Amino acid sequence: MTERSIEDRLDRLESLEAIRQLPARYALALDMRDMDAMVSLFPEDVRVGRDTTGRKALREYMDTTLRAPFTGTSHHIGGHVIEFEDADHARGIVYSKNEHETGDEWVIMQMMYSDNYVRRDGRWYFARRLPLYWYATDLNKPPIGDRKMRWPGTEWTEGNFHKLFPSFDEFWARKGDHGGPVAEPAPFDRFIETMRRGKDAPKVRIRAE
Repeated sequence: MTERSIEDRLDRLESLEAIRQLPARYALALDMRDMDAMVSLFPEDVRVGRDTTGRKALREYMDTTLRAPFTGTSHHIGGHVIEFEDADHARGIVYSKNEHETGDEWVIMQMMYSDNYVRRDGRWYFARRLPLYWYATDLNKPPIGDRKMRWPGTEWTEGNFHKLFPSFDEFWARKGDHGGPVAEPAPFDRFIETMRRGKDAPKVRIRAE
């Protein structure tokens, strides 16, 4: 076994943490329908289908995909196994348990992603995501329509799941991809701030437990 330098070991630890952030950021951007934030997790030359490449093409594809049949989604990230091919390439398996509002049903799904990761100019990206599904089925008594917070013995109310991020309302306010240029990837330590568009947290009601 080749002895690695302290610098190489530190780089590996930093790379592991950066890669672990990718699925969590993907889930947040997807659920908040921030398409620019989502495609920024892929390199500029990301392949989309057989004959198309680029973040803009990926954004247009995902904008269409996430309108039908899904009205809302919530992705819950599970175990994440990462293996390195070399200093700038890695692969991983990520478990994901997902919930989807779709028409008059609420569908839960168990799946995993088989990922490839690449580092470009010091930044890690998804090179490829392959979804592998196990099951998808409707929930018993799904919370269809408005006022999804339905605690027993209380009046139904709206939740606050999307309120920190303007992108969800922006997504549904337009009929398709807006056609403008894709925003530059956010600074690594400003991903959430960028998704929130610099806005202050709205006032929300919190149910006391």
